[in-house]
Amino acid sequence: MAKARNEALKGALDLLILKTLDRRGPLHGYGIATQIEQVSQEALRVEEGSLYPALHRLEGAGWISAEWKTSENKRRARYYALTKAGRKHLEQEEETWRQLTSAVGRVLRYV
Repeated sequence: MAKARNEALKGALDLLILKTLDRRGPLHGYGIATQIEQVSQEALRVEEGSLYPALHRLEGAGWISAEWKTSENKRRARYYALTKAGRKHLEQEEETWRQLTSAVGRVLRYV
């Protein structure tokens, strides 16, 4: 079950990151991962090896921006924020996700 959950998370990670930044505002990587874990009631755990490549990919696409700031524990951390293009992309991805999950739900309910 955990392996299947991890595979599903890989496909949704960009969407989860963008939505987290949309809801919470600028966060550092650890804050993003923690927020996803908390909101999912610990059902989803984002590992560093998946998170940071995704953040770099999203930044390269122009959907998030990043800047160095001092964190709450007085360490330098890279904070990520949703861009205007990222917000538009998020809206599109949320609609695609809704359509996909609805279709999967129909198949699962099919008798």
